[in-house]
Amino acid sequence: MSKRKEITSYFQPKKNQTTTCEDEEPSAASIEVNGDGVEPLIFGGINSNSEQHPQNPEIVNEGIDSENTDEIIDFNSLIRDPGLRKQIETYHPNKKDLIRRAYIDLGPYQPVQVYPFSGRFQKSWFDKFPWLEYSPEKDAAYCFYCFLFAKNPLGRCGSNTFTIKGFNSWRKVNNGKDCAFRCHVGKGDGSNSAHNFAAKCYYNLKNQPCHLEKIVEKQSAEEIKRNRMRLKTSINAIKWLTFQACAFRGHDESCNSKNQGNFLEMLKLLASYNPQVEEIILDKAPKNAKYTSPKIQKELLHVFARKVQDLIRDEIDDAKYCLIVDESRDISKREQMAIVVRFVDKSGFVRERFLDLVHVKDTTSLTLKTEICAILSHHNLNVQNIRGQGYDGASNMRGEWNGLQALFLKDCPYAYYMYPLVDRLLRLVLTLPASTATSERAFSAMKIVKTSLRNRMEDKFLRDYLIVYIEKEIAETISTEEIIDSFYLIKERRTHLK
Repeated sequence: MSKRKEITSYFQPKKNQTTTCEDEEPSAASIEVNGDGVEPLIFGGINSNSEQHPQNPEIVNEGIDSENTDEIIDFNSLIRDPGLRKQIETYHPNKKDLIRRAYIDLGPYQPVQVYPFSGRFQKSWFDKFPWLEYSPEKDAAYCFYCFLFAKNPLGRCGSNTFTIKGFNSWRKVNNGKDCAFRCHVGKGDGSNSAHNFAAKCYYNLKNQPCHLEKIVEKQSAEEIKRNRMRLKTSINAIKWLTFQACAFRGHDESCNSKNQGNFLEMLKLLASYNPQVEEIILDKAPKNAKYTSPKIQKELLHVFARKVQDLIRDEIDDAKYCLIVDESRDISKREQMAIVVRFVDKSGFVRERFLDLVHVKDTTSLTLKTEICAILSHHNLNVQNIRGQGYDGASNMRGEWNGLQALFLKDCPYAYYMYPLVDRLLRLVLTLPASTATSERAFSAMKIVKTSLRNRMEDKFLRDYLIVYIEKEIAETISTEEIIDSFYLIKERRTHLK
């Protein structure tokens, strides 16, 4: 007769069996019953059978993409077709939200086309179900929300129909209450369905900035108004000083200085005429939003100059133009090249605009051509639209200009092409440069702006200054509100302006 077991033996761990913690028991959800009705052994809280038979072999076999989190994903190359694109779960966990945001910006894939005669998909379904997507390759429908935020596989038949397999039983759509699309959303209120869970996640991620604004204390409308008024005062001071070719900063801008420079003194003058401005600027302004630092002055002037250049580019549009280029040295002996375009606008008037100023390291024809092409490309001006070239300079520079002209003729062989139509010929004659008045005016302005007392002026600041000063006629049409809005969008600001 075998020895009877004592009651305490049932509570002792068996040999060769390990547990993660003696005080922890496996949860009921992690224990499965096999076909023999016996609970399998638990090793470290994980079912031993799960390692040999993964629940989702498709994802495991494909592997996680972008294991290196530093790898740059080209969002422009993301596949839109829901039947061909990769599932979100295949991406690296650190990349998933970036991929989701990229697809949210693109929106659901809803091509409007002639669909195959297989019961036929109808484009009117897009209006009824905004989450619906269609794959031309698979001739099947998918759910955009569930693709982005699909729960773990439920194990039920058809749970991945709208994410992986695709739905194409079109006869089940127009079926009243039993419509397949409505059943996917969830019968009744459907609040607990997987689709609605994904929809909530979708709207939460899409409207995340709105949620952050609720967490962070919002600035009142009155405070935003004060910030804009403070910035508007600085912009008006910069406008006046630039139009008059005056310096911004002074030799001594300390609080005890009797002359803090033109910019700060101009702010004091503007404040003396407006009590509301006097209460919010300079010493009475917040330390993080005074808008008086040299860096802010340069940013505001740069925004102003970019606005002028954008208006010049809109004025040129697709018209043919002539290129007028001249070079000179500033007071600091740095080579500066002025680029002027001459064209006929939409109203038939001849315009000559100062487009840009660029510093060149040397005056060889190849260097000049490279810099000019870079400027034209930056402003989205086609080199093939050049119909004339005008260069000026001393006798020792003519060889370089002639070489530059030859280089442009190689890229644009139509520079001197005569049109058979009279009206086009007249436009071309008007466009051909008769003089370099604007370029000469640019260098005259440069001598006024960059004097021996201001020879440390940066090239970028000089360029922005001259663009606004020379094209004063265009600059005067730009409103202060436009400059404020563009300034606010350059980068994140500590204070709200809108």
